[in-house]
Amino acid sequence: MKKVVIYSTPSCVYCNAAKQFFAQNAIQFENYNVAEDLEKRQEMIDKSGQMGVPVIFIDDEMVVGFDKERLSELLGVKVAE
Repeated sequence: MKKVVIYSTPSCVYCNAAKQFFAQNAIQFENYNVAEDLEKRQEMIDKSGQMGVPVIFIDDEMVVGFDKERLSELLGVKVAE
C-alpha cells in the first residue's frame, strides 16, 4: 500500500475534494492541518517550496492541488466520469 500524506486546511475546497476522493476510493491517508500545525506547515514548505494547499505526497511523488487524473494514476484507481 502506498503512503499518502496531504497537507491541508479545513476551509480549502480542493483539500476537501482530495480527501473525499481518497475516502471514495478507500485510500488511507494522513492529514496534516497546516492552518493549526505550524511545524507541519514548515515541513510542507521545506519539502515542496509551496505555501498553497493541498500538497499531497504519494510515497515520494508530490502533487500540488487536486489533480484527480494524476492522483488516480499514482494510486492505480480509475477516474470516475
